[in-house]
Amino acid sequence: QVQLVESGGGLVQPGGSLRLSCAASRSIFSIYTMGWYRQAPGKQRELVAAITRGGTTNYADSVKGRFTISRDNAKNTVYLQMNSLKPEDTAVYYCKAVHPSGSADYWGQGTQVTVSS
Repeated sequence: QVQLVESGGGLVQPGGSLRLSCAASRSIFSIYTMGWYRQAPGKQRELVAAITRGGTTNYADSVKGRFTISRDNAKNTVYLQMNSLKPEDTAVYYCKAVHPSGSADYWGQGTQVTVSS
C-alpha cells in the first residue's frame, strides 16, 4: 500500500503561482510513474502532467509552458509548479502513483486550487 498526501493548494489570483507537493509513504516511490490530475465541478477528472521514474514528462496541452512537474526520489515527493494560473485551472488536484507494470495504482485525497480575483 502506498499513501499519498497532497499539499500546497489554495486561493490565488489570475496570473499567480502555486506549487503543489505530493509526499508518498514508501521508499519504493522511486519506481512509480507519478501524475497530477484535476477535476473541476461537473467535469471529468483529467491528466495534467506525469513523470516517469526516469524523468520523462508529459503535459496536457492546456498547461504546457505554464506547469512543471518534477520529482525528488530521495524525499519520496513529486511537485507541480503552476505559473500564470487562469480561472479555468480551478479544480481539485489529485496525485496518482502507478506501478510500471500497471499492477497497482494509488490516489491521494486531493487539494483544492482556486484561481479567482
